[in-house]
Amino acid sequence: MEPHHGIMKAFPKVKRARVLQGKDAPPVKKKPEEFDIAGNTFDGVTVYILPAGIGSARCQIFQRQIRQNGGQTESSLRPSVTHVVVDDNMDSVRALRLLQVDCMPPAVQLVKCIWLSSCISEQQLLDVDSYSLLLPKRESETRHENIKEELLNVKPADEAEPVLDQTKQEKTIDMTVPDTKEEVRGEEDGVSQSDLEALLTGPSLDPSPDSAAQKVVSGNWVCAQSSQSKMNNFNKHITDKLEVLAKAYTHQGDRWRALGYSKAVNALKSYHKPITSYQEACLIPGIGKRMADKIDEIMESGHLRKLDHLGEAVPVLELFSNIWGAGTKTAQLWYQQGFRTLEDIRTKARLSNTQKIGLKHYDDFLDRMPREEAAAVEKVLKEAAQAIDPGLVAMACGSYRRGKATCGDVDVLISHPDGKSHKGVFSKVLQNLHDSGFLTDDLVSHEETGEQKKYMGVCRLPGPDRRHRRLDIIVVPYDEFACSLMYFTGSAHFNRSMRALAKTKRMSLSEHSLNKDVVRQGSLKVYGGTPFTTPTEKDVFSLIGIPYRQPHERDW
Repeated sequence: MEPHHGIMKAFPKVKRARVLQGKDAPPVKKKPEEFDIAGNTFDGVTVYILPAGIGSARCQIFQRQIRQNGGQTESSLRPSVTHVVVDDNMDSVRALRLLQVDCMPPAVQLVKCIWLSSCISEQQLLDVDSYSLLLPKRESETRHENIKEELLNVKPADEAEPVLDQTKQEKTIDMTVPDTKEEVRGEEDGVSQSDLEALLTGPSLDPSPDSAAQKVVSGNWVCAQSSQSKMNNFNKHITDKLEVLAKAYTHQGDRWRALGYSKAVNALKSYHKPITSYQEACLIPGIGKRMADKIDEIMESGHLRKLDHLGEAVPVLELFSNIWGAGTKTAQLWYQQGFRTLEDIRTKARLSNTQKIGLKHYDDFLDRMPREEAAAVEKVLKEAAQAIDPGLVAMACGSYRRGKATCGDVDVLISHPDGKSHKGVFSKVLQNLHDSGFLTDDLVSHEETGEQKKYMGVCRLPGPDRRHRRLDIIVVPYDEFACSLMYFTGSAHFNRSMRALAKTKRMSLSEHSLNKDVVRQGSLKVYGGTPFTTPTEKDVFSLIGIPYRQPHERDW
């Protein structure tokens, strides 16, 4: 007997089929090929997903989504395949080995899994350039690559490190935002060998018949050059666009892309003339083939298509990342929770104490202070220190010392030439500044690294209409003063170059000291070496073997 029509309405389609066939009938399953077309994102695309690292269940989900969006899938690398998708953490060598081929067929793209995820989430077929494991081949590129490798023996900046999935970032590293605290901070010795080319600049190379490394050391290191060389930016129409991408990738947490674009921008700014060709761009230290492609696109069209696909999340992530105490991961988490405005953060987000302070002074912190105001902050610190001991030295570093017209914050180093009277000063200085009302908020009230003591907080000069400003106070022993002065003066790019150059000479440079006879096994330091005596910054330059650069010449 037929079931009642009302009962039929209560059953989903599959269960209704079972009712019609009898209660003991097996479930009716759709064939894998039977699904509703949801879009045409992958129209004309045939994908083979290499299961290793992705997993069979996830592969099946991806395959279904590809077919639902107009594409085709294959279970192996067949002639019809246009894209091979591999796990985000896989390198090209392993991928080719698993695919059992020596190289990819000419028309096949080898891309990371994040490309597939991004295409699905953005509902458009994205350019594979940023996700590819294999570099595109261009006419004469092999010859240009050989020239660079012969002369420099290092990798191009935008190929130096693997692109990391932003969902796997463990910490915020803002290396490309100019004149911020994050720019100057960095791990001691935190430069990989693959960064070396990006820490070189200038089109010319020493023709002497020494080793490639010696040719490089002879003058093309960033730290050996004056940053005044980039005062005349002949390629501003290009660097302006690349800087937008560098900033966007920074806020998305994509460390390596952001760093790659930042390196390319610095290389272009210091180039001695307008670039006229792809081949010329390829020969500039700090610019690889893929970056040269983008430069070529800007030269030919006046535009960069990547800028059209940044997505609506970027400005929101930037808005959130500008809250002091909120890094890239926090900004992404807030975005994923549906927050879109500062009011959302203020009323809905769970904030730490530092984030509450950052939000309270959001506009003040974003407003760059004139250097005259930074000088006034330095004067307050000097008076507070010398009220305790007239022999104490207090000096502002950062972008102020590099001669910039405006500053994001102020770093002040305090020390004593006798090497001992700095002890016990830290808490007294802070107490005096709190009592006077100069310090209004504490962000990190006490942080120790060795004998150095650091305070991070908020200050405001007396008088009407004064803004709240970010202030760091660092008390250091005098035998570390020169290295600390260099470190906290920056810029970040200059500091990385100094550390990398020191590394090539079996040295190690940090804010504490310049050490010699350092022993490393690969990137691992197994013996930290012994410190040089460095009374002044000039001694650090001399020991590393490059000309002394005034602070205003270090603004890379």
